[in-house]
Amino acid sequence: MNKKLKALGMSMILGLFILVGCGTNEENEIVIGGKDFTEQYILAEMLSLLISENTELDTSTELNLGTAVVHGAIESGDVDLSVEYTGTGLMNMGIDIDSVDSSEEAYAAVSEAYDELGISWLEPLGFANTYTLTVNQETAQEYNLQNISDLTEIGAEFSLGAPQGFAERSDGLPGLVEHYGFEFGNTTMMAPALMYSALVEGEVDIIAGFTTDGQVAAYDLTTLDDDKQFFPPYDAAIQIRNETLEAHPELEELLNQLAGRLDDAKMAELNAQVDMDGEEPNAVAREFLLSEGLVEE
Repeated sequence: MNKKLKALGMSMILGLFILVGCGTNEENEIVIGGKDFTEQYILAEMLSLLISENTELDTSTELNLGTAVVHGAIESGDVDLSVEYTGTGLMNMGIDIDSVDSSEEAYAAVSEAYDELGISWLEPLGFANTYTLTVNQETAQEYNLQNISDLTEIGAEFSLGAPQGFAERSDGLPGLVEHYGFEFGNTTMMAPALMYSALVEGEVDIIAGFTTDGQVAAYDLTTLDDDKQFFPPYDAAIQIRNETLEAHPELEELLNQLAGRLDDAKMAELNAQVDMDGEEPNAVAREFLLSEGLVEE
């Protein structure tokens, strides 16, 4: 990992320690958490705009958080709500991913488990952001790659680029290599924003990206099919503290207006507007909410 990536990682870690120690929220302020990739920036801004422009509540966002930090922050009350994914929720709660066979079962399992923590999962937003292994067209053609299992005999020849934490997650690299029976030659953890340029420029051979990443279509990349069905469902939904809902019951109906409005293609389109077109996440979020009639000009 180069010095720039190390510096980025250290600054993110420092920010996480600051967040965890920041104490309780203001009574009339809703704190929205977000992870360290484009989709989460857009969704956090979307929730902030939806709340601030339809209620008397103030909002703030805490972004660039790791999965474990978001989970701990919403459990402790430093964050009121965030968008999470069912597969990640299963991991957070120690639920065996093999115990669920469908999106509906995964959602039911995390909803029940999180309720014991005082956290509710609202209705799914309509898209699933699933991990996927992605290569460029040249690599796919040279090695005839269509499925992840095609890497079984040649995985050791490939260098992998992946988001921070993927190497430790049970639904990430350790489980993947055990499930498919191969290992990569080496793995480099990098910020999601840097993965695609690293792949296109040949710094890595394959990346662990997400199905709703806008760069996949923009760079004409190939995603490998999870033919042995390792990755669980990752349907997106808003998680919110029950205490927050009790104090502001109007939020449930308001936030559930987003349910079913974002499919995979639409989320990928919004991500591409930021990653490829250079638009700001707040502007992309506002334009979407305007188009859906959820905020006014």
